[in-house]
Amino acid sequence: MTALVQDFDDPRRAAIVRQARLHFISEGYAGTRMEPIAREAGVSTATLYAFFDSKAVLFEAVIDNASEDFANHMAGVHTRSGTPRERLNEFIGGYAEFMSNSFVRSVFRLVLAERPRFEAIAMRFFERGRSDFGAVLIGMLTEMTRSGQMKVDKPSWAAGQLMGMVEHPVFFVPLVTGDDVIAERTPRAIAEEAVDTFLARYAV
Repeated sequence: MTALVQDFDDPRRAAIVRQARLHFISEGYAGTRMEPIAREAGVSTATLYAFFDSKAVLFEAVIDNASEDFANHMAGVHTRSGTPRERLNEFIGGYAEFMSNSFVRSVFRLVLAERPRFEAIAMRFFERGRSDFGAVLIGMLTEMTRSGQMKVDKPSWAAGQLMGMVEHPVFFVPLVTGDDVIAERTPRAIAEEAVDTFLARYAV
């Protein structure tokens, strides 16, 4: 058996994963075929299999790649200075815009749909999101409580409350009802109202 190519920086690998993500999202796991992915990525089928020896391995790479993209997107949205309102508005505003993105919802739909088949991959995806998003906000709330700017007894609960206030209108409602359902308020406006409610409860 030929050893798999392990060069994660190889542009051919990136092209394959990029095209595979589109196919998995639009066609689902069962409906996706390897040959069209290779053709659209500009590589031979043999090259595709040199990187990914099965569709299952390629699916795992697609989900891990999406997790990395999501983490990179959110890495720059939280601020380390300013008032609690400014910092929370920056983070939650960025989070609301991220979660309102139809492509992001498409990836979540894909993971949810294929969870029975790929439970370990799905759990890793969700745990990565919890760490990349929730842990950052928990850290901010803990820091602001220690500095006397806020009074949050259980930062993990409070973080869940704040994130939940934006997740419901910008993510879960469109996830269930379809991407054609558009909220009357912008994601940023939803986030600012959530922060207002949050500060009314936890600000000193």
